[in-house]
Amino acid sequence: MKYRPIFIMGTSSGAGKTTIVTALCRILTRRGLNVSPFKAQNMSLNAGVGIGGEMAYAQVLQAKACGKVPDVRMNPVLLKPEKNRTQVIVNGKYYGTFDAKNYMNSDKDILFKIILNDFEYLSKKSDLIIIEGAGSPAEINIKNDIANVRLAREISSKNILVSDIDRGGAFASIVGTAELIDKNFFSGYIFNKFRGDIELLNDGLKFLKEKYNLKHYGTVPYYENCLPQEDSLWSWNGKGGKIKISIIKLPHIANSTDFQIFFKIREVGVNFASYPEELDGADVIIIPGSKLTAYDLIYLKREGFEEKIKELYKDGTKIVGICGGYQMLGKYIIDYYETKRGRIEGLGILDSKTIFDKRKIVSLLKGKILHQEFYGQGITGYEIHLGRTISKKPFALIYNENGRDVERFDGSYEKNAFGTYFHDLFYNTNFLTKFLNSIAKEKGIDKINFYYSLENEINKLADFFERYLDIDSILND
Repeated sequence: MKYRPIFIMGTSSGAGKTTIVTALCRILTRRGLNVSPFKAQNMSLNAGVGIGGEMAYAQVLQAKACGKVPDVRMNPVLLKPEKNRTQVIVNGKYYGTFDAKNYMNSDKDILFKIILNDFEYLSKKSDLIIIEGAGSPAEINIKNDIANVRLAREISSKNILVSDIDRGGAFASIVGTAELIDKNFFSGYIFNKFRGDIELLNDGLKFLKEKYNLKHYGTVPYYENCLPQEDSLWSWNGKGGKIKISIIKLPHIANSTDFQIFFKIREVGVNFASYPEELDGADVIIIPGSKLTAYDLIYLKREGFEEKIKELYKDGTKIVGICGGYQMLGKYIIDYYETKRGRIEGLGILDSKTIFDKRKIVSLLKGKILHQEFYGQGITGYEIHLGRTISKKPFALIYNENGRDVERFDGSYEKNAFGTYFHDLFYNTNFLTKFLNSIAKEKGIDKINFYYSLENEINKLADFFERYLDIDSILND
């Protein structure tokens, strides 16, 4: 049976669109529907890999909530900000880099045709498409918005508005959005992140029904989910713990989802270091991925991080580099393509060298660790990067790439340091347990035991939202 597409829009960024779409995908998939997620255009530096190449990490999670392999057609356009420019990825491949203002105000008819073609492709293979909007649909200052109202009218979707009631002004934001677009555009709304007595909302709910004919599909209490969050919504707040992990907050940090699992482990403390002295006392220092690696390497040198990292490394602190961070830990980077900064000396902790060229490597990976301390441990993940790195002591052997059997090496390691292109490395919980317990042993503290399953977290999210949403009305009215 085919259902009318459901379009979840928000009164603002951070209203909970991504979370609600993820929950609905799992709820309705569990009810036997063939569901696919869709987001026409996403702006994020948290990218993942699907069939066809690069896509937003949020849509990767939503695909998994549907029990499907992620496909770039679920996120046709991905915008990756870099300074005052925007890199545009279309159907998983690099499309171009544009001045941000010019792109937002440009005619996007070609992109819109691609979006509609991808939507039609998924529709033919699905009972239901659940679409996530981008930002607010009422951004009247932005011309040619292809991610919200224009798309909704083209596909005749059922449009539901989500408002973050925890921020305050939820009724006003719903009324304002409806007035700026069209009073008849939305079928109803969801209040998200509610705290308090729900009966206090009754007069407001009655007003929205009588004046705007908007159905109330549910009020969802505040919920701390354990799924990776969008980079724009990441708070960068740390937490305490017996094992201290310091993550350097690079100016162009990318794929912060790599580290969000640390916040689920009680014994692990995390801080995001903006200054070198904030690394003091760390058991582990992580240099994360970067959208502009050469610029961020120059930043580490200019701001004094290089000296501090080398000092702490000599004292026994473990140093980890992921993707761009791995490149920075090597002897040098040669970049005449991305930033055109030429040769830049690296931190010199790892015996590796990186040369940039125009080809971006985007792959789903399976491998085995070669690092002596974790030898033979199986890992999965993905890589998205420019640059090829040569290393004399590889961290891992890759034996499967995008579903094909291969044999090639990844990363580099020394006694207390390693670097790798594997994003999602720390979501390999067997490896993470061994890694953390190697530190616990050195510190003389109790072993760490924890369990994390993405499937379980998606199911818990779905269970919670199913209790508070009128799913039958969302699907059928």
